Amino acid sequence: MRIALIAPLIAPLAEPQLGGVQTFLVDLARGLIGRGHDVTVFAARGSRVDGVRVVDTGVDATLLGATLFRPERPDAIRETPAAASAADAAFAATAALIGEAAFDLVHNHAFDIPAIRHAATLATPVVHTLHMPADPWVGAALADARRSPHPPLIAAVSEAQAFSWRTLAEIDAVLRPGIPTAAIRWSAAPTSDRLLFAGRLSPEKGALEAVAIARGAGRCLLLCGTAYDPDYTARVKALSDGNAVELRPALERSALWAEMADSAAVLCPAGWDEPFGLVAAEANACGTPVVGFRRGGLPEVVAEGVTGILVATGDVAGAAAGVGRADELSRQSCRSHAERHLDLEATLDAHERIYRRAVGNRS
Repeated sequence: MRIALIAPLIAPLAEPQLGGVQTFLVDLARGLIGRGHDVTVFAARGSRVDGVRVVDTGVDATLLGATLFRPERPDAIRETPAAASAADAAFAATAALIGEAAFDLVHNHAFDIPAIRHAATLATPVVHTLHMPADPWVGAALADARRSPHPPLIAAVSEAQAFSWRTLAEIDAVLRPGIPTAAIRWSAAPTSDRLLFAGRLSPEKGALEAVAIARGAGRCLLLCGTAYDPDYTARVKALSDGNAVELRPALERSALWAEMADSAAVLCPAGWDEPFGLVAAEANACGTPVVGFRRGGLPEVVAEGVTGILVATGDVAGAAAGVGRADELSRQSCRSHAERHLDLEATLDAHERIYRRAVGNRS
């Protein structure tokens, strides 16, 4: 099958990736190619993915900075006409490039309303995967696309996310991201009792809560993250002393996996309804238990009491106490859980099913 994947255009596809969507998109492209599909990824200028054909859309990601999704201000882009215009032009150009080629299917992973609107102009079957919490404006764009001559299929990345979206859009499938467990080194024992947090430095990811949890547990913490929100990043940096709380830039995946495998636990204290939780999945693949808040898609990733400890949202003290309980969990069970339930191969199976369905709907 000839497949076009549309990446979010807010950053180039390059290590270290900006977030879980970009990380998974790379794995998806490589996995589909490994199964014999002809895959092309349409991405921002400067993207490079080994073993994958990447088309430079000509989009300068720095011009789309105002379109970065912020859960605390989901309507921010609609208050910035210049950014909205830039996003519209970017996805119009992307759709034009796709329309010039002969694809069997287009799979869009961008969050933006223009991505949905311009994909609806294509005669090729389209699948949209939603990677954000339910948003009424995006829901309206999806409803419009459903009324177009070539209605798309719509997928969520977890049952929890699908539930939140179903008041706004019809969800055709749940396509959980998967991880390449065979490529991930795991450890039967950590090298220290240190904790780790990995994610963009923005309020919804919970870096400040991770610091509070580590302090409450009396543990050192390694923070690995991309500066995303300047004010929030400054607050995190102010707490970093290079010892009890060490802050590093985002790491390339192999380096991150090594740090995860050497850590006693990975902290996931999200301050929003995380659509999935790729960091938690990677942690389990490394044999490392997760301590986090019980919300969003995380309970579908972590086997509570087996591969991690989940507590009520905002319960920092409970999470700190949970760190000690996580020490007692089997790292072999974490790894086995990832292999059985979070592996990329099952994800590829699910993607191929919805692709066949989308193409069949046009027959």
